[in-house]
This record gives sequence, structure tokens and C-alpha cells, in this order.
Amino acid sequence: MAATVKRFMDAKTSLGKAIRQIRESLKLSQEKLAEDAGITYQYLSALENGKENFSIGILESLARSLGTSVAPLVAHAFNPEPSPPPRVHSRFFVKRAPLPSGLTIQHLEKALNETQGVIRMINATLIQVTARPLSAYIQRNNFSGIVSNILCDSFSRFTPYKHNHDQRYPDLIHVASGGRKVGLEVKSTIKPGKGGESHNGHSGWHVVACFRLDEANGDIEFIHIMFADLIGHGKANADWKYVGSNVNEDTGSQRTETYTTTPRGNAKLRHGTAYLNTDQVTISRWKTDKSIPVPAYSPFQKKI
Repeated sequence: MAATVKRFMDAKTSLGKAIRQIRESLKLSQEKLAEDAGITYQYLSALENGKENFSIGILESLARSLGTSVAPLVAHAFNPEPSPPPRVHSRFFVKRAPLPSGLTIQHLEKALNETQGVIRMINATLIQVTARPLSAYIQRNNFSGIVSNILCDSFSRFTPYKHNHDQRYPDLIHVASGGRKVGLEVKSTIKPGKGGESHNGHSGWHVVACFRLDEANGDIEFIHIMFADLIGHGKANADWKYVGSNVNEDTGSQRTETYTTTPRGNAKLRHGTAYLNTDQVTISRWKTDKSIPVPAYSPFQKKI
């Protein structure tokens, strides 16, 4: 009986410590997190110190308010890894960047953080069993595809943009006011500032999420996020060009993307930067198509 009580107390303490670590990494006060989760800050303080019991509902509310979900939170609490998963930093968001209808910076922050947390959870299991992270098993472009899929799922969980169950373009759909459907195509890459790649080159909103990969433990950290409403291939002032398919000379793999963004499309994406970690990314040498006016919100406003 005493051993059972001790394990229960350890679980409460571990969960409380995990919540406090993530809250502090996000620079959230107890008052703010408690308000978001619908509890009192006194109760939150007791939870963080292992003095109160968790209900499933409270745990779900706290996880959601921290931009994650219950599974990664519990995994972090009982993982011997001392550091929390990487988090994006609020100061690097471009507050005035135009986003697709219904999407907010807060939505984006939660989706990015959960994606980083899920990758950490996958790697923690793999490293424990095989001593190798996920990125060690697959080619770089395939790993980026997995990150895209997880990010797409996080968008569907934390934003108004939900999976397009037709399994066709675009990846996500939001039904805006008046029943108007707005689509969002999701891509990820390890190369900051890289333009878009697509199987179709359709018109619509696209997000390109650039991340840094920690080769040692397989963690990812998003460092540059770009949004743009691009004009489809074949239309006037198209932002896409057809490039066909070819074979990678180094790996022998067949390239499947058949459209890439034009210089004009690249400029739209770069001007549409919604998140830029200036500790990791330097844009002073990047170029954009000068036929595209530099909007006031663009990080290139003072650099071009």
C-alpha cells in the first residue's frame, strides 16, 4: 500500500514539474496559464508542486493551454531527458504578417510547438530502444515530409484549418464566414527561405515551415515560417513554374515535385514571413524579386 501511494505521489510531482517547466519556457505566469485553463492560480500552484490531484479534464485543459496535448506532456513528465522539447519564441513572430482567414499567431504557435513535441516523443522512444533518432533512418527529404505531415495534423488540432478528407489538394480546409472554403497547403524544409515545391502548382494559400535539425538527438526547431497566397500555374502572373521530374545524382532517388515557385512566388513567400528566428537565420544576403513591392510587415523592409 505504501509503495502504491509513493508511486502516485511521484506521478503527481512529475506531472507538476513538467507543467511548470513548459510554462516557464513559454514565459507564462501562473495567473495567465490558470486563466487559459479555466482554473485558479492557487490550484495551479498546488498542481505544479505535487500537492493536488489531476483530473483528465484538467490535464487536457492545461496541455491545450500550453500548446501541446496530453500524450507529449505525460511523455515529457516521465522521460529522463532533463530538458523540455524545443519551443518557438514569441518575440520572433511577425505580428502584422498576413495569415489565411481565421488563422492567428496563437494558433500557429501552438501547432509549431506540438509538432516539435511530437518529434521529441518519437525520438525519445527510438533512442531508448536503438540509440538512434528518427532522422538517422530516413533520407532528408522524406524526413521533411514526415515533419510536414505532423505539422499538418497539429494545424488540424489547434487551428480552424482541418484535414481535407478528400485526400486531395489542399492539405487543409477552413470554412470561413458565408460558407467560403479557404485552403492551406503545408510544406516543410530544412532550408530557411527556400521557395515552394508542389505536385500541382495550384492557386491558394501555402505555408513553408523551415526547421533546424539537431543531428545528435533528432530534435527539430522551427526557425522560419512563410505564408503566401500564390497564383497557380498557367494563370496571369503565375507564381509557379513547371520543372518536370528528375533523378538526384547523389542518391539516385526520383524527384516527385513537378512545380517550383518563380522568383515572384519566392518573393511573396519571403515577404510573408510570419516567424523568423534571427538568432538562427540571417536574411541580409537573401534576394527577392524587385517587381514585388516590399510590404510594411516584411522583414526585408529595411534590408532591400
